[in-house]
Amino acid sequence: MTALVAGERVSRTRPVSVARGYRFELVKLVSQWRIRLLVLACWIAPAVFVVGVGEQGTLPVDTLFGRWMHATGWAGPLVTLGFAGTWALPLLTSLVAGDVFASEDRLGTWRHLLVAVRSPRRIFAAKALAGVTVLLLLVAGLVCSSTAGGLATAGNRPLVGLDGHLLAPGDAAAKVLLAWACALAPTLALAGLGLLGSVAWGRSPMGLLLPAFAALVMQLAQMMPLPVAVRLALPGYAFIAWNGLFTSPVQLAPLLIGVVVALVWAVTATTLAFLLFVRRDFTHPADDASGRRALAAGVLPLAGLLAVTVAVVAGTTSAAGSGIDQDKVQRALATEFAHLYRLQTEQLHRPAVTEAQVRATATCDKGSVRVAAEGPGNDWRCVVSWHLPGVEATGSAVYQLDVTSDGRFVADGDGPKEVNGYFLVRTPAGDAPNPLWQFDGNVVLLPDPKG
Repeated sequence: MTALVAGERVSRTRPVSVARGYRFELVKLVSQWRIRLLVLACWIAPAVFVVGVGEQGTLPVDTLFGRWMHATGWAGPLVTLGFAGTWALPLLTSLVAGDVFASEDRLGTWRHLLVAVRSPRRIFAAKALAGVTVLLLLVAGLVCSSTAGGLATAGNRPLVGLDGHLLAPGDAAAKVLLAWACALAPTLALAGLGLLGSVAWGRSPMGLLLPAFAALVMQLAQMMPLPVAVRLALPGYAFIAWNGLFTSPVQLAPLLIGVVVALVWAVTATTLAFLLFVRRDFTHPADDASGRRALAAGVLPLAGLLAVTVAVVAGTTSAAGSGIDQDKVQRALATEFAHLYRLQTEQLHRPAVTEAQVRATATCDKGSVRVAAEGPGNDWRCVVSWHLPGVEATGSAVYQLDVTSDGRFVADGDGPKEVNGYFLVRTPAGDAPNPLWQFDGNVVLLPDPKG
């Protein structure tokens, strides 16, 4: 009898397992009406948006792959990914990870939770895992909903890549899923910042706003002419680095750097949040950790991490300047023109040609010949030249390029109108604008290993 009572006492004082705490925290999260609305919106709204765009005559051409939404269903999830990386995922992370600890401060339930679980470490692990699980559920909804809407509207057709080459439906599907998977890394980095803000500021709304504010700052930084090393060292770079998956050959180096940097930030921010949480004095009702140690435990270590990652990226990649120069722009434009010229030839039912037969080259300048042709800007002017089999004359076409700081460019045809002017061509998806009229491209920012 004595042994039985002793065993019961030991079992009562034993801390609750992480698995039980995780299930409890997950139920608490999904029982909130706010989380349920977010889940519902993520699983329905993208499909509604993609289907709505498919029924309209105008397309979101200012968004990457937006001009192809009528041509293939695989453009829809990529357009959704571009919007999600800019706005949706930072806001979702703020509402989930940024409030997972602060809600206990507002309700004053820390003492009850500690009595039940008896381990701050296990409480932290359970809450962090529950928050990540909800975020994964929301991301899965965005992917599935936008893909279903795109396939239902435009069908399972080939996708035109960022260098003009056609991706078969199976290849396009694999790369779309891989692009969304890579976007999880910066999402986890923002989630780590959300956990840190929720622990550091307690019931203050500052913790809730930290992931969204950090994402906004990184977006503004990407729009500025920063050095390549600084751009790649930001944890949000992977939100745009997936563009390199849709070129041939695939631009893996910037994407891998962006994913690794984002994961390092996720681990660092989560560790800082954990250390701050386990050192908190829960016996003092007034101690809600409202920012008193936020500077020393959060801002300074992350600033140091940014400096280290910039130095590592600069030292390992030989990246310098903006990463946008004349040779890179000319090669990217000539390659894409050759691919799209072949596509246009097929759509116009002309004799088939290959990219090698076209032998496209480009000559570009920026502003004028007296200005150095490098860096972003909307004053790039290029002349593309090509040859056709059996034709002695050399063809030429003029393009105006708007190159952004992240390497994306939009080429606008400026004549001759028979080549890159606006006219409709017949495609399997119906009438579509001339593919050589306006198109999106991508300039890789890192140095070309081939010289």
